[in-house]
Amino acid sequence: MNRHPGADRPRRNLRVVGSNRQTPRLKPSGLQQVRLPNAGTGIVMRIGIIGAGMAGLSCAQTLRHQGHNVIVFDKGRGPGGRMSTRRIDTPVGEAAFDHGAQYLTARDPAFVAQVERWAQDGHVARWSPAGPDAWVGTPAMSAPIRAMANGGDVRWNTAIDTLTYDGEWWIGNERFDAAIVAVPAEQVAPLVTAHDVALADAARSALSDPCWTVMAAFDGLVPIDHDRLTDLGIIGSAVRNSAKPTRTGPEAWVLQASADWSRAHLEDEPDTVQRALLAAFADNIGAELPAVIATSVHRWRYARVEALNHGAIWNADIRLGACGDWLLGPRIEAAWLSGQHLAEFVGSTNRAVSKQHVRC
Repeated sequence: MNRHPGADRPRRNLRVVGSNRQTPRLKPSGLQQVRLPNAGTGIVMRIGIIGAGMAGLSCAQTLRHQGHNVIVFDKGRGPGGRMSTRRIDTPVGEAAFDHGAQYLTARDPAFVAQVERWAQDGHVARWSPAGPDAWVGTPAMSAPIRAMANGGDVRWNTAIDTLTYDGEWWIGNERFDAAIVAVPAEQVAPLVTAHDVALADAARSALSDPCWTVMAAFDGLVPIDHDRLTDLGIIGSAVRNSAKPTRTGPEAWVLQASADWSRAHLEDEPDTVQRALLAAFADNIGAELPAVIATSVHRWRYARVEALNHGAIWNADIRLGACGDWLLGPRIEAAWLSGQHLAEFVGSTNRAVSKQHVRC
């Protein structure tokens, strides 16, 4: 059996981005060295990113700004991931459900600035039921992801199951100078184990909670005043999706089960989950629900992660990186920041190398 070069290589240049350790120097490997238009002197790389979620697209945007050639691969049919919106036809019009992340918060100054730019472009709006720093995508939670994806080369419907390294990276049948994995932690280890044991072990240590989600449209208003409720027994969150800014259509609710209940019922049939969550919702609001006119059920195997507080990880020896909420925190903001940390670190590493190895 062929072994991947570098599989047994010492991991001395594996770095947690944002730590106080010395920035590693990327070894010259025949990469084109030019003056980058937006990032000073550095190495222009062809970089492949697996995962077009918030972390992967955030990283891709900044790497492109540095002048790199970036291609992003994603197994999904289009933008969204855990910020997806599902649309269902009903007898009274189309119902929409943000069935993953219900909102995002913005607290870090860099992310606050990004969210304000999205707001100016009409991609997000404030949503007070989740707090003063909460925002939702408009007209759907996927709007910011769609805007980010539109700015670059993203290959949808492209599942990447293996990474091959022979001094260069092969993603599918394309060659890259560097590879970045921006997928849930559980999907990272199978991709990188042959190349970086430490990174694989880090990914295995970050476990995600599952979440069963029921989407229900009704033929009238659910008789409660609040648009968002939390901690309703087996229901962790209940949101009146149709009341979010710019939403249209019939009364639509997203019911997300608690992590404990979802884990205990992970292999239940969707119909069983739907009945349980709708019954629990009615019991908790103390009123009969209007007639249900459309439903859908989704199981998120990797919904909320217990993060490692690493920021991002970069192995300069073999030019392999990882970013995502599993490294920094279980929030959309953390995923965006993780992608930024990695891109900025790769850029600063390249500039340091170019000062040592510029070939005029």
